[in-house]
Amino acid sequence: MQQAKQILMRMFGRPEGLLGRFGGIVMARMNRPAAAWGVGLLELRAGEKVLEVGFGPGVAIELLAGAAPEVRVAGIDPSAEMVRQAVRRNAAAIARHAVDLREGSADDLPFDGDIFDAALAINSLQVWPDALAGLREIRRVIKADGRVALVFTPRSGQAQAGIKELLANAGFAEPRLVEAAAGFAALARKPRR
Repeated sequence: MQQAKQILMRMFGRPEGLLGRFGGIVMARMNRPAAAWGVGLLELRAGEKVLEVGFGPGVAIELLAGAAPEVRVAGIDPSAEMVRQAVRRNAAAIARHAVDLREGSADDLPFDGDIFDAALAINSLQVWPDALAGLREIRRVIKADGRVALVFTPRSGQAQAGIKELLANAGFAEPRLVEAAAGFAALARKPRR
């Protein structure tokens, strides 16, 4: 059982090596509907800045960059393999300075506070080293009234129970759950000061 869990983590949790490359290909295909749904839930407007935490192979990054005119996208992922795949997938947007992708952890975001209008995470919260610390970091870097969407496919293994409370404990307002064919999402806002 432990060995199977390690293999799954190397493929999907923190992809690395050959298994990670294959995991990225699988995630790019399997998570595209959830990514499209999650991007739509953010209701991005022209000129907004959005962060994706745990961007994997970069499918949602690609969709975010095209969601509205002049949107700027940043992303963080702990896997060097996923950064490589996402950079290849989003090379044109990176070249025009619409996308900035970095390797790093959800609980230590390398961005100034109050700069993003929205944040997205798809099937990644359950593998963050510390979910509450990661959500507090997202709260730190998004502006007042900024939106957050945590999206989970049925394959994620993430239960709905406790997600709204986790968002509230991290300082978010109005946490709610929504469901669709792609899975479920937890939505919330950073309170105004």
